[in-house]
Amino acid sequence: MLPPSPLARRLSFQSVLFAFGEGTFLTGSAVFFTQIVGLSAAQVGLGITIAGLTSFFFAVPLGKFADRIGPKQAWALAALGEALLYLVWPWIGGFAAFVGTLVLLEIVGGLGHAGRQAYTLDVFTREERVRSMAFMRSALNIGFTVGALFGGLALALDSDAVIRAVPVLTAVILGLNGFLISRLPDAQHAEVEVAAPAEEAMKTGALRNKGFLAMSFFDGVLGTNQVLLNVVIPLWLVEETDAPRVLLAWLFATNTVLAVLLQVAAARGADTVPGALRASRISSLFFVASCLIVLVTHDTVGWITIVLVWVGHVTVTGAELFQSAGAWGLQAELSDPQKRGEYAGASSLGYTAGSVWAPALYTYLAMEWGTPGWLVIAGIVVLATVGIHPSAHAAGRYLSRESTAAPA
Repeated sequence: MLPPSPLARRLSFQSVLFAFGEGTFLTGSAVFFTQIVGLSAAQVGLGITIAGLTSFFFAVPLGKFADRIGPKQAWALAALGEALLYLVWPWIGGFAAFVGTLVLLEIVGGLGHAGRQAYTLDVFTREERVRSMAFMRSALNIGFTVGALFGGLALALDSDAVIRAVPVLTAVILGLNGFLISRLPDAQHAEVEVAAPAEEAMKTGALRNKGFLAMSFFDGVLGTNQVLLNVVIPLWLVEETDAPRVLLAWLFATNTVLAVLLQVAAARGADTVPGALRASRISSLFFVASCLIVLVTHDTVGWITIVLVWVGHVTVTGAELFQSAGAWGLQAELSDPQKRGEYAGASSLGYTAGSVWAPALYTYLAMEWGTPGWLVIAGIVVLATVGIHPSAHAAGRYLSRESTAAPA
């Protein structure tokens, strides 16, 4: 029940702290942006989309920057930047300021992701890497849950002053988070090296590893289990079944509990490429099972519907847990150890391309096509499962060629 090393325990605590801070703000962010900043729901959605596109284009450059200054330094710098930007939220007004702040947060968050990913892969041994990351993921779920409770309490007080204070609290927590990150031991990747000539870097960079990019894309498709979990199944429950809406609370509570308790178990054996691919296959099986279970609830009634929807949500949670484990193993084994940050950025690039379209498409397929639509969704995931295997092997062959060709 505890992380395998003192460092893993420190990082798990840091994960709880980070998620608590962000979860507190995110819970009431819709109210904050509409009532305090004065935006419409459409403006909030447009701003989030613009910021998401920005992070997509900056993913690889931010990864390279993290490699240049060192992963821990990049991670700590990003945490401090996030804290400062959250202090700005209570003072902004209008759409332009909202978009500008959100874009900066996405850029800083991208740098933090690259630094955190590179640091985590570097600082742990191969044997404890994936298991430690699983504990950190469980810790994130705990932190977001506690943060959601605090955010809900702030909303329940129905006070603009309290809502304005929430991002300040988040800033304080993230500032403490940045300090704790700066006190972590250095990883192997921490020493800044002289950059390779631009021509040589272009020949060997992460974007040249087409297998890795394809693998990340297919992993992004497998990661669309989150769309099923958070968007499609809730909409389906409300509009296409006779299940009571209160069931949604039980679904998300079950997901949180399972994610905390079973993520480490799901990650067992995923610390090699074959093991990670096996986890991806298991994730796909759970995903397809969820589609097949949920689609029949259109024609069921009463407790049968409730039980089937709940089981469908549990199976898609299984898809989430095994997909995460497979992704960690593949990224750990198929990233260039000297370019962890850059490969983290490339992974984000491919993952986003493989998942950004899913909310619109899956919602349309399920809600408009019904049973055939659910089968198409399942088919998309099966194709991604097939595709991730040769792309992962191609990524491994590319790294082998590069290590062989590198000067001694």
